Amino acid sequence: MSPIVRFAPSPTGRLHVGNVRTALMNQLFARRHGGTFILRVDDTDLERSKAEYEIAIETDLAWLGFTIDNKHKQSDRFDLYEAAAARLREQGLLYACYETEDELDRKRKIQRAQGQPPVYDRASLKLTDEQREAYEAEGRKPYWRFKLSHERVEWDDLVRGASQVDTASVSDPILIRADGSFLYTLPSCVDDAEMGITHVVRGEDHVTNSGAQIEVFRALGAEPPAFAHTPLLVGADGDKLSKRLGSLAVADFREAGIEPMALSSLLAKIGTSDAIEVRTELETLADEFDFAKIGRAPARFDEAELSRLNAQLLRETDFDAVAERLGALNVGGGAAFWKMARENITTLDDAAKWWRIVEGPIEPQIEDESFAGAAAELVPDGPYDAGTWGAFTAAVKEKTGAKGKALFAPLRLALTGASRGPEMAPLFALIGPEKARARLKGEAA
Repeated sequence: MSPIVRFAPSPTGRLHVGNVRTALMNQLFARRHGGTFILRVDDTDLERSKAEYEIAIETDLAWLGFTIDNKHKQSDRFDLYEAAAARLREQGLLYACYETEDELDRKRKIQRAQGQPPVYDRASLKLTDEQREAYEAEGRKPYWRFKLSHERVEWDDLVRGASQVDTASVSDPILIRADGSFLYTLPSCVDDAEMGITHVVRGEDHVTNSGAQIEVFRALGAEPPAFAHTPLLVGADGDKLSKRLGSLAVADFREAGIEPMALSSLLAKIGTSDAIEVRTELETLADEFDFAKIGRAPARFDEAELSRLNAQLLRETDFDAVAERLGALNVGGGAAFWKMARENITTLDDAAKWWRIVEGPIEPQIEDESFAGAAAELVPDGPYDAGTWGAFTAAVKEKTGAKGKALFAPLRLALTGASRGPEMAPLFALIGPEKARARLKGEAA
């Protein structure tokens, strides 16, 4: 059976690397096995959900090259959730509660003081009709909890192996708020069942939730999907990324010049037994994807590693693949320039810096006017090719006696205004005789 997976972001903010890693694993798993990738927009929180965030999510996924086979919005499916809630009430598995948040907080503090876990005591199950009426007369509206079995729930996790949750150790989850709005659990289970989701791939922070969700699936007469809970991301220093996620938005990386396959390559390989190497296509990452390769340790997200992969990817990119983007940056020089520049850039935008050195004008740096003047007289007429630089420097060496660093360093400074950069042979050919002579004479050109 081909897998059916889903990525279920809430449109309450921008996608960050943690979200994208989850989406990527679902995408790669579906691609490898000829499955279906569903985008499910979890917008039951109508107040916080924004259309612009929904658009931004789809923009980010499109930039990454993901294939979305189907899309659903939870805000279009409230009737299904209401029907499921009614079914759970009929089974006596969804019960009304009236405690305020302050009352619940006091209960938890007392439990902790007594050395007990802060688990809901199910006091609302013992309420009489008169007590419920009294609460409602005060203006309290009930919120609704799902009654767990208080038994052990077990499953074979595709990443963690044999897993279990003792549902007696956790509170009965709230499925419906007092204002009638749904929390995550019920809509998610209803959608997974109705959409035929076969595998739920997500972060390990959801492990404890899985016990309750498996019981909800079964109460609704649905077979629970397979689960794969992956370790969470941490920074290069091992610290949690939660405080930095706002600065790790996909859109920010895109604007910073990171290539989508560099980001996907890093997120696909960190925390696995594979080497962290760049790939040029999602299909390659999909062919290499396997839950068995994912370790149990947190995956380290290193922005320096991302920059390295980005530079490596650009070095392997042909001119035709970037020609249009270079044009948008007003970078000329064609394939000859790109072949030279790609060895010296981290992002595509960096190519513009080297094109400015070719095109000019620049302010040359002349360390020795006599040396530079002599070199200017030896600049050959065009046309130039790959061997022109060697012939030119040989002539300058013969005339001035300079060699090694004393020969090449002042020539580079005068011709480019920089002490380091691309190989001078192709760069010299692109600069051409007119600008080369002017720069060696100390003229801006």
